[in-house]
Amino acid sequence: MGSSYRGPRIKAPLAGLTALSVLVGGWLMAEGVRAQERPPRPPASAQRPPGDSPAAAAGALALPPALPLRMRIAAIGVDTPLMGLGLLPDGTLDTPPDSATELAGWYQDGTTPGAAGTALTVGHLDSATGPAVFYRLGALRRGHTVEVDRADGRTAVFTVDAVELHEGEAFPDDRVYGRAARPELRVITCGGDYAGPDAGYRGNTVVYAHLTGVRRS
Repeated sequence: MGSSYRGPRIKAPLAGLTALSVLVGGWLMAEGVRAQERPPRPPASAQRPPGDSPAAAAGALALPPALPLRMRIAAIGVDTPLMGLGLLPDGTLDTPPDSATELAGWYQDGTTPGAAGTALTVGHLDSATGPAVFYRLGALRRGHTVEVDRADGRTAVFTVDAVELHEGEAFPDDRVYGRAARPELRVITCGGDYAGPDAGYRGNTVVYAHLTGVRRS
C-alpha cells in the first residue's frame, strides 16, 4: 500500500527562489502507525494567543541560495538527509518514497532554507511498520531549533516560533506557504485523527520557524 500526503498544491509559482503562493491539496495520508504510543499532538491552531504571530521575532540576515543537504532537530532526535521534491501531475507536492520513512524532503523549485522567503520541508509521520522521520514533530515547542546543513558549507539555524495542528479543511494557506521577507522554514507532516487507510489523517502538523543563526558546517 502506498501513502499520500496532504500538503501544498501550487497555485502560482513566483519568479526565482522566492516563496510560493499555494493552495492546500491532497497530501499526507499515511497508512497509520503500528505502534502502541500515539504521536505527540501540538495545540490546535485556534489555541494560540491572539497577537502571538510567528512574524513578530527578529532574525538573522538572509543567505544566498544553496542546496540543503541535511536537517537536524535535536529536541526530537531527527537527523535526516534532505532530498529534492517536485510537483506531481495534479499540482501537489511529491513526498519521499514510502520505503524511505526516515528521509525528509524539501520543495526544490522554491526557496532554499536560509534564503529570503519561505522554505518548505516535508516528511512522513508513520507507516505500516511504525514511526517515521517526523513522528515526534508535534512535541516541538517555541524556542526549539532546526538546523539545515547546506552545500555552501554553512549550517542555517532556525528557531521555532510556533507548532500548530490544522484540522480538516481549516488550513491557513497564506500563513503556511505565503511570501516572507525574511528567511523562514516550514516543517510539515500529517496529524490529527487517523481515519483509516482509505481516509488517512484528518489534518497537518506545521512547524513555523525563522533563521536566527548561521555557522560553518
